[in-house]
Amino acid sequence: MIAFRNRLFDGQLLRTIGHGTYAGAELGECLATAGRVIDGDRESWHSAWMSLADRTFAAAEASADRGHRESARCAFLRASNYYRNAFVFHLEAPLPALVRDAYRRQREAFRRAAAEMIRPPNQVGIPFESVTLPGYFCAVDETRRPLIISVGGYDSTAEESFFWNGAAALARGYHALIFDGPGQGQLLIEQDVHFRPDWEKVISSVIDWAMHRNDVDGSNIVLIGESWGGYLAPRAAAFDRRVALCVLDPAQIGLFRVMLTRLPLPAGLKRQLPQGPRWLVTLLKSLMTRMASQPTAGWSLRRGMLTHGMDTPWDYFVDATRYEQEPLIGDIACPTLVCDAENDDISANSRAFFELLRCEKDYLRFTADEGAGEHCISGNRALFHERVFDWLDVHIAK
Repeated sequence: MIAFRNRLFDGQLLRTIGHGTYAGAELGECLATAGRVIDGDRESWHSAWMSLADRTFAAAEASADRGHRESARCAFLRASNYYRNAFVFHLEAPLPALVRDAYRRQREAFRRAAAEMIRPPNQVGIPFESVTLPGYFCAVDETRRPLIISVGGYDSTAEESFFWNGAAALARGYHALIFDGPGQGQLLIEQDVHFRPDWEKVISSVIDWAMHRNDVDGSNIVLIGESWGGYLAPRAAAFDRRVALCVLDPAQIGLFRVMLTRLPLPAGLKRQLPQGPRWLVTLLKSLMTRMASQPTAGWSLRRGMLTHGMDTPWDYFVDATRYEQEPLIGDIACPTLVCDAENDDISANSRAFFELLRCEKDYLRFTADEGAGEHCISGNRALFHERVFDWLDVHIAK
């Protein structure tokens, strides 16, 4: 526990602090802000983090006005992360205006930070069916280099992906492409575009776009999937042979099977869901509706309903059956690195995923003793990137 008994609050605090590895947070101001939050109260969470974000953004503007570019860059980066953190517990339908406001501020703060960088990331629009995927191409220089494509999760944004993997890639000589796909960031919040099971088509369109760049080494396209991205990324690796390397943090086989593990029911009953038995479906509908109405405990259900475009918790539960990829895992041909964090229940199927792989593969276990046992190794991204990029460097050099 860092500051909250509520595990959701403490987990999001760790996520936000963890971005300090790449100038996205400062420990002292995060802990001070957490001290102004009522444990489990999402309104006080939003208020406290917006206040910090606004103050940090104002400081960044003052530095920029005086020509202090590095001070401005760092403060704008922190403000972006804090704005994102402020709205996270309000991701629900109908989408509150405060989410749109905080989201746009986090985007603006990141773009202001980018403008102060020695080599600013380029804003890009990637064509995909009837929409454009917004993102940033982060280049080390103008030379042809391997490309990291960072694939985010449920409540990620393209801007946050800079902290997840973009900055680490640049520091190690890789170009990076960070973007919002269906169900994420701008596409979700401003365009109401939701997740879809065939996300391999999304990533293939991203690769299509990248392959037309002279500065991208098309033989070394790397996917790193974070959180739900650990389900989305391997789908592309199974279908698209242009993916040279794949890193999953953590690896996920299917959404519905994870939901079933959280139901205290006999295995025989679980096997009949979601079709029946009728009495159980009626009971679960009622329980899920009651759970979703709880401000904090129901957050993950409401977030899932929003990102999947579902009207009820039960609809989301049923829709989860469409997100299953066990039959595809054996089709992944590229070397794949599966990451697993000791205390992360979302990592529960990482070992099973690893065993289903038929390609060259490696497994990394991160532990609580290393300060790296939580979801997406949020507490020790430096260690995560040290091990992951060392693995990538070896394979790129082959």
